[in-house]
Amino acid sequence: MIHIRSLEFNYRDGEFRLNIPEFMVERSEKVAVIGPSGSGKTTLLNLIAGIVTPVNGDVTVDEVQVSELGDSGRRDFRITNIGFVFQEFELLEYLNVLDNILHPYRITNALTLDKEARTRASTLARAMGIGDKLKRYANDLSHGEKQRAAICRSLLTRPKLILADEATGNLDPVNKSHILDLLFRSVDDHNATLLAVTHDYELLKRFDRVVDFKDFSPNNSGS
Repeated sequence: MIHIRSLEFNYRDGEFRLNIPEFMVERSEKVAVIGPSGSGKTTLLNLIAGIVTPVNGDVTVDEVQVSELGDSGRRDFRITNIGFVFQEFELLEYLNVLDNILHPYRITNALTLDKEARTRASTLARAMGIGDKLKRYANDLSHGEKQRAAICRSLLTRPKLILADEATGNLDPVNKSHILDLLFRSVDDHNATLLAVTHDYELLKRFDRVVDFKDFSPNNSGS
């Protein structure tokens, strides 16, 4: 599902450098990425999603060389194939919860917003425990509720790949376990792949494989 080769990346306005000789995640794998803050874990997810592109090397997802697509091509590929749970949620303050969950359907012609999608959004919200908050705006939600809304949005399109950046980081133990159950169930139901950055070592036993970023790319420095 994911194949990275000879990747080099740096931000223009800083000293951050990321070098990945090779990294692979098989289809249907559930892989956790751990490592010190500032080592480049979030940047890795952004490269896989095509939010940023490498200076050199290849990023391939589901046999599509994402790193070679143009801006609109990467955006459409990301929206239709990847569910991204952002660490900062990326909810839009001027939209209510339902419209935030449905937002991927409104920003590309590659998806069709229909009754089924709306029903699926409501079903996901109920499963996440925020079904009674669909008409509230993002600023009226607690931190944990925002996180659950962001997870609903990431699962709505039934993506082949789910990238989760600290998806359970702001949840209490009960909700943390429940949300992880829902993520794993979505992966299993749709034969999808999960790559999750986490600092919660208690969750690692539930993944198929754990990648320690400092060992995987020991010369990296950054965030």
